[in-house]
Amino acid sequence: MAAGSSVAELKDGILSGDRGALSRAITLAESSRPEDQTKAQELIAELLPKTGGSARVGLTGVPGAGKSTTIEALGLWLVERGKKVAVLTIDPSSARTGGSILGDKTRMQNLSVSEDAYIRPSPTGGVLGGVARRTREAILLCEAAGYDVVLVESVGVGQSESELADLVDTLCLLLVPGTGDELQGIKRGIMETADVVVVNKADGERVNLAKRARGDFRQAIHMLPPSTPGWETPVLTASALEGTGLAEIWDAVEGHREVLAESGLLDERRSHQKRVWLDSMIEEAALRSFFDRAGVAEAVESARVAVEAGEKTVPEAVLDILGAAGR
Repeated sequence: MAAGSSVAELKDGILSGDRGALSRAITLAESSRPEDQTKAQELIAELLPKTGGSARVGLTGVPGAGKSTTIEALGLWLVERGKKVAVLTIDPSSARTGGSILGDKTRMQNLSVSEDAYIRPSPTGGVLGGVARRTREAILLCEAAGYDVVLVESVGVGQSESELADLVDTLCLLLVPGTGDELQGIKRGIMETADVVVVNKADGERVNLAKRARGDFRQAIHMLPPSTPGWETPVLTASALEGTGLAEIWDAVEGHREVLAESGLLDERRSHQKRVWLDSMIEEAALRSFFDRAGVAEAVESARVAVEAGEKTVPEAVLDILGAAGR
């Protein structure tokens, strides 16, 4: 932890809206060092009474759907209307180096300089599903810092919907017209999860294509169960480039949150998210405890060598590792 940044100092800084303190706290939460994790969880426990008040919105979409452009346009639109906006962008970690491509601040230059906005890129750290390991903690820290809206951008579409849905109140799916992505968009799992569907890049020559795509998606949604009981997923058109459709997107987000709140589903959804968070932390702690056992690291390395050499099958190697862990 940074020198001079005690838990009490980080707490005071976050509650006063200090973005530097917020960044240090998220870095602490993302750290894999046990001592940092202890301090991070102590900090979050201290701040918990100040959390839960934001609109948590996830954005996912097919490659090229314009997620970053849409987030910046929507973020600026919200800031202009008096909202404080935090953006948590998820960067894929390199499979070779473990590093991540932290380019969202440069892609969201206008939003990043706003005093009422905060942008935080976080690496996935190899976690499947398109979200970072500590995104839940980052959301809580942003809420404690006074942000009214937390926008979470996933890596992409595919495995990320269920993971992202377990973090946010409302999930927005961004699609683009006229590139064959309509077929990707009407995959059952994706459409069932989305609370709001937006056909982006509805500008210039693509306006009519966007309108046709919107009609196709609406028909597809009518054939699927709703993402939320009592809610009909709207299909909207927008152009982040031209700034059109942003009001409609936010009206849909607020409408969805009203349905959740009035039906009691918002509390139910967040309780479910806490259970998922608990399960994930138990799994993480169990794995860490397992690999910290004496002899396990050596057994894993030996098993890899034996499997690669064809001397043992994978199940046999796993049994050897478990045997070493049990000693």
